[in-house]
Amino acid sequence: MGSKKYVLPYLCWSFLFSIIPFFLVFYYAITGEAGGLSFANLLHSFKYVSVFVKSFYIGVVSTLVCLALAYPLAYGVSRFSKKWQTVLSTVFILPIFVNVLLRTYAWLTILEDNGVLNQMLTLFRLPRISVINTDAAIVLGMVYNFLPYMILPLLSSISRIDSKVVEAAIDLGASRGDVFFRIVLPLSVPGIVSGLTMVFVPSVSTFVVSNLLGGGKNLLIGDLIEMQFLGSSYNPSFGCALSIVLTLFVFIFVLLINNVGKNSYSEE
Repeated sequence: MGSKKYVLPYLCWSFLFSIIPFFLVFYYAITGEAGGLSFANLLHSFKYVSVFVKSFYIGVVSTLVCLALAYPLAYGVSRFSKKWQTVLSTVFILPIFVNVLLRTYAWLTILEDNGVLNQMLTLFRLPRISVINTDAAIVLGMVYNFLPYMILPLLSSISRIDSKVVEAAIDLGASRGDVFFRIVLPLSVPGIVSGLTMVFVPSVSTFVVSNLLGGGKNLLIGDLIEMQFLGSSYNPSFGCALSIVLTLFVFIFVLLINNVGKNSYSEE
């Protein structure tokens, strides 16, 4: 019973800053212009199915690219000693301390038509490319901003795998490929699931990256919600409705990821 008192501050924090705000958003989402109960905003949000689909597509691509880059990096770092793992982990999280707006502006400077990238290509007499205001630019910005959130849980999960298990498998004649696919990969599933969740959720809902690197030409659900609160089409009730629908879809997607991860881990 004594240890339960330490949970109380967390419960109070969650209630004040998570549960109450969520119900306030839900209240305004189902409130009509006259102040009565109305589901018009929620129904109207489904007219933007294409925006939801585009947002989920960009979010999934960004998340998978992060996974493809982070896994070998985390696996390589896990081979180092604990001291060097701490040092390298610190290097990975350093960009997080820089404001996301500044980080995205840096990529804007690099990718714009007269930016650093095209200047370098011109210097080496290579053809210039147009990356800014495309899906590729948005994905690149999201991968750069959210990659640390994939690396850290993967590194934590892989580094906890007992090296004696790997050594025993090799001594029994298992190849390096068998060791990876039958031991390391299954045991790192919790880290994969955690990383997928931590990257996908901000990727599908962000608006800063898509607004700057997409140039407003690639409307994502985060941009649409931001427009309802800060843009010319001021309609906070509709913005709340979009937020509720997005939350529902993200919750279902994350639930599926967790269930797939648990099933694959249990089968092993």
